[in-house]
Amino acid sequence: MIAEALRVPAELSARVPAEQRGPGLGRDDVRLLVSRGAREPAHHVFRELPELLGAGDVLVVNTSRTLPAAVDGRTGDGRGRGEPVVVHFSTRADRWHPAGRAVAGCWAVELRSPDGRGSTLPRPGGPAGTVVRLPGGARLTLEAPVDPGGVRLWWARPSGLRVPELLRRHGRPIRYGYTDRDQPLTAYRTVFAVDSPGAGSAEMPSAARPFTAELVARLVSRGVQFAPISLHTGVASAEAFEPPYPERFAVPAATAWLVNAVRARRRAAPRTAGGRIVAVGTTAVRALESATGADGRVRAAAGWTDLVVTPERGVRAVDGLLTGLHEPTASHLLMLRAVASATADRTALERAYEAAVARRYLWHEFGDLHLLLPDRVRDSVHDAGDEELDAEPR
Repeated sequence: MIAEALRVPAELSARVPAEQRGPGLGRDDVRLLVSRGAREPAHHVFRELPELLGAGDVLVVNTSRTLPAAVDGRTGDGRGRGEPVVVHFSTRADRWHPAGRAVAGCWAVELRSPDGRGSTLPRPGGPAGTVVRLPGGARLTLEAPVDPGGVRLWWARPSGLRVPELLRRHGRPIRYGYTDRDQPLTAYRTVFAVDSPGAGSAEMPSAARPFTAELVARLVSRGVQFAPISLHTGVASAEAFEPPYPERFAVPAATAWLVNAVRARRRAAPRTAGGRIVAVGTTAVRALESATGADGRVRAAAGWTDLVVTPERGVRAVDGLLTGLHEPTASHLLMLRAVASATADRTALERAYEAAVARRYLWHEFGDLHLLLPDRVRDSVHDAGDEELDAEPR
């Protein structure tokens, strides 16, 4: 188990974006660790990705844009000084949310304590009824924990100003203590991000950060296809092995059709190169697998997902994964183990992380990347319904 054996030194945290580490550097100036089946991990630079993929491969990308989700506030109703806090806005509830009772109009929020250096420290949430005063006359009232047994994330009811407008006027990107300084919002948005009024991610879908328009063009010229999904991420887990909370997602009909068609073509011509479905980030895995039935067929879907991908559940549509390097206690590693298990080598992940530490790869959202690929593409035991693939997506 990685958590039992691996220690990631603090100096391996990426403190600034790649393009700020030296003159002439760009977003794609990060390293790429490649795990391929039972082979020893290989070491590349990210701009070599087009040479590692080929015609017929599909990259599933998250188009959610990152929000300026951190806002300064102060607890109390104004009659006393209260306590300074930073509010991390995580997830907006619609009419219903699978993690609790009806919470229309509420947001899941995390209260953090400012550390005096521009970042924050953990802080218990609550209690119920706590009022947080925000800029522009806005207020939050904490109502109940998102998880009845938890203390970190709370449902809070805003008043005085709509949250999207509050974030636009007074928000900034969420920043943690391992970074050196504040960055503009553009540093936290990927080349795939699109505007989605009233929606977005509390934290960047960071596996896609090193992509540039030029790199995308090179991939397309090699015959690699892109399939968009959206999954609006909440705040990162602060607890060891804390599973992800429910998040809003959408898998368009065109993406479902493309993935099914590529997999059907692969089964029809198994010796043909290409045809791998590679998710860019754990968010893309969660969204795509949430839209995949037990029969292995992807269907258009939208709404909330509380899926947690584990080795026991496995993956049904994804063959490979491009992701960042995760803390040894992060629940994301369960998903990585599920993808690694699909390559028929359960030790690939452990070997890769040992190599990453030994070679001093960088962790976190501005860090290096890890590409898990199978030695060969597995054939699904399910029939994806080839007779349905002749129709255009609706």
